[in-house]
Amino acid sequence: MKNTILTMVSLGILTFSGAYANTNLEGDIDNIVVTRVNDNINSLCKAAMQGDVEKVRSLIATGESVNEASLGMTPAMYAARYNKAEVLKVLMLNRANLNLKSDQGYTAKDYAEMSKATEVLEVLNSNS
Repeated sequence: MKNTILTMVSLGILTFSGAYANTNLEGDIDNIVVTRVNDNINSLCKAAMQGDVEKVRSLIATGESVNEASLGMTPAMYAARYNKAEVLKVLMLNRANLNLKSDQGYTAKDYAEMSKATEVLEVLNSNS
C-alpha cells in the first residue's frame, strides 16, 4: 500500500513537471522509467505534433528541413501519429518525403494507420 501511494504521488509530480512516466502500478517504485517528451524534439516536429500550422509554416520559411528526423521520426510522421491533417498538407506542399521510415521502420502512413488518424489517412489516400 505504501508503495502504491508513493507511486501515485510520483506520477503526479512527473505529470506536473511535463514528464512521461511508464510504470506498472503493481510493481515497486524502483521500476519507474521517466522520459522528458519535449526536451529533445526539434521545433518543427514539436509544432507538427501540436498541430500548430502557422508555426510549421514559419519554421519552414526560415529554412527548417521538412524531412529532418527528431527522436527517430520526421515532422510528417508526428503529424500523422497525432492526426494533424492540416500540418501534413503544409509539409507535403513543401516536399515532405512520405516514404521515409522512422528508426522503428514505420512510414507516416503506418503511424496514421496505427493511430487510427482518419483525417490524415484521408489526406494521404487522396494524394497517392
